[in-house]
Amino acid sequence: MTEPGSPERIPLNLTEQSSARRRGCVALGVAVVFGAAVGGLVGLLAGQTAALVTAAVVIVLLTLLSWVSGRRTLWIEGDLIVAKALGRKTVDLRHAERIELLVTDIRGTRTIGLLVARAGKTINLSLAVYSGTGGRELGILVLRKLADILAGSDNTSGLVFSELLVAQLRAEAKGEAAADRPLYRLASLAPSGRLAQRLKPEAITRFVATLD
Repeated sequence: MTEPGSPERIPLNLTEQSSARRRGCVALGVAVVFGAAVGGLVGLLAGQTAALVTAAVVIVLLTLLSWVSGRRTLWIEGDLIVAKALGRKTVDLRHAERIELLVTDIRGTRTIGLLVARAGKTINLSLAVYSGTGGRELGILVLRKLADILAGSDNTSGLVFSELLVAQLRAEAKGEAAADRPLYRLASLAPSGRLAQRLKPEAITRFVATLD
């Protein structure tokens, strides 16, 4: 709950709770299958006991990582981007030392995120996730808030990212399909076959300069 007089918390989560539960079930299944496979390989070399122990350790570790990832929540609080899982991490977006776009590609689903860092702390804020010609994007009010903060950022690249988000909002207001919006087009520029990659700042600047 927000304390009286404190900045409003604006959630930054793209996924719904039901989707998070489904991903958790899938992750558990993958952990069991992978753990059994690794345990089977170890069993061929070191026997049944070693196989069972190895499988159990792998399953527990993967399940724990999935659980921590599932508990992660993000929100804006004033000019701060806050990430909370087991602990709490904050980055002042207005005074961020580094602002980049990160594209991840997992089985044809691409996520484009804003990577912000300050004082040794880094947070990846997902802006949109696309599969095929559709997907999910952060809401209008959230993107507007991010654009406003970035426009006043100490970081010289902040204005470029602000203009990118404003162009995204403009495209949505015009009713353009997801595949025609700036974030989708930028995500499509990243070469396939790589799990995660940062887009070069000069490429983003050139792209934003071409937008209406």
